[in-house]
Amino acid sequence: MQDTITTIYCLCDDFLSAYGYQDDPQAEMSTAEVMTTLLVACAFYSGKVEISRLFLAQHGYIPHMLSKSRLNRRLHAIPEEVWQALFGMLAGVFKATNPTQEYVADSCPVPVCDNIRICRSRLYPRTQFGEAFRGYCASKRRYFYGLRVHLVITATGQPVEFALAPGATSDLPVFREFDLELPEGSVIYADALFTDYVYEDLLEEVGIAFCSARKSNSRRPRERWAEYLLQHARKRVETSFSGITSLFPQSIHAVTPKGFELKVVCFVLAYSFLSL
Repeated sequence: MQDTITTIYCLCDDFLSAYGYQDDPQAEMSTAEVMTTLLVACAFYSGKVEISRLFLAQHGYIPHMLSKSRLNRRLHAIPEEVWQALFGMLAGVFKATNPTQEYVADSCPVPVCDNIRICRSRLYPRTQFGEAFRGYCASKRRYFYGLRVHLVITATGQPVEFALAPGATSDLPVFREFDLELPEGSVIYADALFTDYVYEDLLEEVGIAFCSARKSNSRRPRERWAEYLLQHARKRVETSFSGITSLFPQSIHAVTPKGFELKVVCFVLAYSFLSL
């Protein structure tokens, strides 16, 4: 744990220096320390920032710790682009250290509340958003209300692309929005929901093989051995998603939609740091 905390702070500090992010000269606590507090909370304390704040202050990791309210304001003041750039730096490391250049695309649900409380949800009111955040989780055979995390991970389970979308959004439209800055010769495995022959041909033109599972009535059926290899490769993503979702608490505490989404992003970032 001590090594992980040190790694998170050092990488955040070096990243912010390279990014050119400047703190106010009067700030008692640097932005790197603020980011470290939230990432440590997501990595070890199920996203409970107050426990992380007290732990880091009492054990001397961050001697000039801010109060709860001031720390919350500093967290929300960090631009979204900074978090995205930090993830991009880690993703670049994972791509460079992935010798097989095999990747898997999939998504996992992040509920805001249980189904029985949908009508009382204040983060994403049903009266305002309708059914946009009500999705279906096939593996659990139940509906959920919240977000869906869309990921592209390496063969060893390290995330290199991710996006958040309402729960009712299917996987394929979000996947088309990914930059997919992968090396030439990469292979992406996915399930049958990602079937798009036109997009598959476009990726092949840039040197990326996109192998999605085929339905029984597919116009481009695969050989049995190819389907077996694809299913074998996709099993790795289940372990990776289990690792990410194991960091999630039973319910993520947040007061605003931005705060909820920030915590979900930091859970993915925390898993990336633990994967180093």
